[in-house]
Amino acid sequence: MARTADTPTQRQPRRPGLRGWSGRGGGAAAYLEPAPEWRGTTVQVCGLWPYGAGSGTPVVGVPIGRHIYTGSTVCCDPVSWFQRSGLISNPSAFVLGRPGLGKSTLIRRMALGLSGFGVQPLVFGDLRPDYVDLIRALGGQVIALGRGRGYLNILDPGEASTAAARLTGDARRALEADAHGRRLNAVASLITVLRTTPPDAREETLLAVALQILDDRHPGVPVLADLLQVFKDAPPDLRAVALDRGDLDRYRDVTENLESSLTSLLGRGRLGEMFAHPTTEPMRSDRPVCFDISSIDDSDTSLQAAALLACWSYGFGSIAVAQALADAGLERQQHRFVILDELWRVLQAGQGLVDRINALTRLNRRKAVGQVMVTHSMEDLLALPHPEDRAKASGFVERSGLVITAGLPRKEMGSLSRVVEMTSVEEQLLDSWASPPSWDPELNREADPPGRGNFLIKVGSKPGIPVHVELTEAERAINDTNHRWRTA
Repeated sequence: MARTADTPTQRQPRRPGLRGWSGRGGGAAAYLEPAPEWRGTTVQVCGLWPYGAGSGTPVVGVPIGRHIYTGSTVCCDPVSWFQRSGLISNPSAFVLGRPGLGKSTLIRRMALGLSGFGVQPLVFGDLRPDYVDLIRALGGQVIALGRGRGYLNILDPGEASTAAARLTGDARRALEADAHGRRLNAVASLITVLRTTPPDAREETLLAVALQILDDRHPGVPVLADLLQVFKDAPPDLRAVALDRGDLDRYRDVTENLESSLTSLLGRGRLGEMFAHPTTEPMRSDRPVCFDISSIDDSDTSLQAAALLACWSYGFGSIAVAQALADAGLERQQHRFVILDELWRVLQAGQGLVDRINALTRLNRRKAVGQVMVTHSMEDLLALPHPEDRAKASGFVERSGLVITAGLPRKEMGSLSRVVEMTSVEEQLLDSWASPPSWDPELNREADPPGRGNFLIKVGSKPGIPVHVELTEAERAINDTNHRWRTA
């Protein structure tokens, strides 16, 4: 039997679209008002099934702002994401972005929130200053350093000597060896800044032996003048390492450059006397701390780099002492959040300083320390003259658990993409945030940059989380970096 065509009454009835009936005589809506949304935990909203939906943004850690597209709260900090949720395998963050876009504001928010979780913020070198008011508001210790303002003795072991007396066996030997290594690294770092080239292998060996001799002969806390005197005295152990073959004149030739560098560090060189005297104010381990080095002028780049390195060495040494006591059950375990700002100033101060920074900072996960490094761009890391330094500097970004970027110009996307996987959309977003600000004719001043307060949070190859940081009223007083202009 032949099939006949379907009649109109046999066809499937037409259904309206998502916006209603379309076409002539219809009434499709041109605009759909979004349904109201509320945010809550799975325990709170489980009864609203099937109307609940995952937000896709973490809610573990310090609330830093709102998602730029969804408006949902974004919580983020390297300590919480490592310790509480396991979102990252390393409690560290690297923050990049052009000046004036709010990098310090973001880090202050993290530090403030973590202090509420019981984590101590530690700022090992504040150049502007950006963190002094925050640390004071938290009841912390502010240590002022600079020419004629305060001194930091890089040979001061801090509490390592008294802590070692409380320990026994391997724990004691490990702490003493750590203190010795940190002091050696600090002296070699200052010499590197002074010369712009690192000491050679023989000079480092001479410094290591001289420090051991100094500890044996000096019962108190030595200073650099005491270390210089060891070289001048030419003890047999030091002469043996110098390979002088029994010739004192040969020993003087071998150690001349080291003696000259140490003499310069005593106040006769461009670094002044900042490291030549006993420490003005020892660092406390029971509260937040900020080393205020803002009195050092920006034109004094060598002293700025030397001060940052010295503060990092002294600060991490204090952390190592506290951790050794906690491991032995003699003190309470304390988590810390270390802020290393203006990284580029140290990297560009001399060859080999990347290794010094690496040696200082490779302890965060093992020592219960979260840390954040801050610089302006990838170009700061890739502008180093030596390829081995450039590769190691890029490794700081690659090893970080979190990479947080503010606005960056398009020309830097290639360098960034080599260490952080970025999509084209994310690159366009960062480029748009780096656009220069326009002029506000009503207020007769420059408007805020379009990317101020905007950040992209990246974890490995996962899609980035765009977030906007907005200050609360309680934070504005400690975020005013232009207060001197306003009081004038």
